[in-house]
Amino acid sequence: MPAAHTIPEDARGTLCVSSQSGCPLRCPFCATGKQGFRRNLASAEIIAQLRLAKRLLALPDVPENPARLGSPLDSSSPSSQAQKITNVVLMGMGEPLLNADNVISAAKLMLDDCAYGLARRRVTVSTAGVIPALEKLRERCPVSLAVSLHAPSDALRDQLVPLNRKYPITKLLDACRRYISHAPKDKITFEYVLLRNVNDRPDDARRLARLLQGLPAKINLIPFNPFPSAPYRSSTPAAVEAFRDILLARGLMTITRKTRGDDIAAACGQLAGKAPSTHAANSLP
Repeated sequence: MPAAHTIPEDARGTLCVSSQSGCPLRCPFCATGKQGFRRNLASAEIIAQLRLAKRLLALPDVPENPARLGSPLDSSSPSSQAQKITNVVLMGMGEPLLNADNVISAAKLMLDDCAYGLARRRVTVSTAGVIPALEKLRERCPVSLAVSLHAPSDALRDQLVPLNRKYPITKLLDACRRYISHAPKDKITFEYVLLRNVNDRPDDARRLARLLQGLPAKINLIPFNPFPSAPYRSSTPAAVEAFRDILLARGLMTITRKTRGDDIAAACGQLAGKAPSTHAANSLP
């Protein structure tokens, strides 16, 4: 089963969960896509990641406990004994909305008061923009939504997120507006991996601001996490700061994600198995 990992913070503990083994989308800045696609995870396998994480975090944090040693679920924090999972994000391996039925079943169980009892806003599904399945999620289980955008134009997004050729930005944002109509107090998180001299220039920031103007949006700027044979480089700190400041000046809520998990190759875009791909997808879904 693909690994899950916790993201410890002062006031909350977030579990990043996988929905597929591998990923068929083949975004070139993501190590997971390089290994191809194996299969969808069953809803029980998705929930098992949460169940296992809760069990491991409840164990005594002592060297004699081998279950805690070297595990991606170990928060490596002095206070990890008290760490609770308060949030779940389906942002691990795979495209959740290409496994929509199992993801929705798992999300419903996470929200069920007789099971895990998480609030709707504390469960987030991330998608590159599978619009038909996004409509299904809106109708059946409208949890928090994150959209992997990564570019301010179709021309660039076609390169970075090949799914864009099937579901272009305009149609994706229209689907986002329909989604948010079911939860008008929510904001949609737009994820944007910053790639040096590719999508991190001031003009890119201005175009992104124009694109999202009027949407209840939160922009999550993500430092690129390198992996072997990666064709991109991380943006400089100065470029990240300048990009963020342009968005803030235009009234857009913007945060820069702190990289976590890169020391164990579990950071955003780094999750990939050691074995070579056996079922790499040849065409987009």
